[in-house]
Amino acid sequence: MCGRIGLDVPWEELFGCFQLVKPVHMVPEMPPRFNIAPTQPLLMVNTSINNQREASLVRWGLVPAWVKDPKEFTLLINARAETVMEKPSFKTAIRHRRTLVPASGFYEWQRFGKGQKSQPYWVRPKNGGIVAFGGLMETYSDPNGSEIDTGCVISTDTNESFAKIHHRLPLVIKPEDFDRWLDCRTQEPRDVADLMVPVDDDYFECIPISDAVNKVTNTGADIQTPVELPTEPQPIKKKDDGQLSMF
Repeated sequence: MCGRIGLDVPWEELFGCFQLVKPVHMVPEMPPRFNIAPTQPLLMVNTSINNQREASLVRWGLVPAWVKDPKEFTLLINARAETVMEKPSFKTAIRHRRTLVPASGFYEWQRFGKGQKSQPYWVRPKNGGIVAFGGLMETYSDPNGSEIDTGCVISTDTNESFAKIHHRLPLVIKPEDFDRWLDCRTQEPRDVADLMVPVDDDYFECIPISDAVNKVTNTGADIQTPVELPTEPQPIKKKDDGQLSMF
C-alpha cells in the first residue's frame, strides 16, 4: 500500500525528467511537500490530446464517474495491479487515463502485531532522484455540473527486500517505459500488463524515522530524519486519559 508520499525536487528537474509542457493553470514553482496524504492534491503526469505530457494536481482518492454520491463511496487511494483491469472502479481509468506520479519517495509502516508500536520508514530510490509511480486518474462530475480530477496509485506485490516491512509496494514505472505506459491510444491495458510488476529488489532504500510522520500536520523535512531502530518492537504507550495511542 502507498498512503503517504514525499516530493521534494526542483520544479525545473520535474519538467526535465518528465519532458513536460508547462501547464498554464499551475504556478511556476511548487514548494517542497514532505508529507502528502490522501484527499490532498497529488501531482500527476499524463498525455494530452496533442500527445504532449502535462502535469496537474488531482485529489488523491479516485472517484469513478458512475458514483452517485462520493460521500458514501470508499476512498480509493490505491489500486491493486493484480485486479485493476477487472475491478469496475478502475476499468475505465486503466484503459483511458493512466498517469505517472512523481515522487522523491514514500512512507511505509512496519507492523508488529497487537499492542506493538509500528515503525515508520522513509523509502526512496537508492540512487536518489525522482521515482515515477504508476497512477490512474478519473474526472468526477457531480449532479450540479462541477468537476473534480481524482486519482490513485497502483500497488504491486512486494519484492524480497521489502517483504519484511510490508506486503505491498507502489508500482514503479521506469523512464524507458513512460511513453508506453502513458499511451492510452495504442496501448491497451493488456499491452502494459508486463509493466505492473514489483520493482527490482535493490531499487529502494528504507530509512527508519520517527512517528512524527503519522500526523498529516507535520509537513517539515525533519520528519525524514533517520533514527536508530529499537532492538525490540515497542509497546504502545497509554495517553494520560487512558486511551491508547494509535500508530
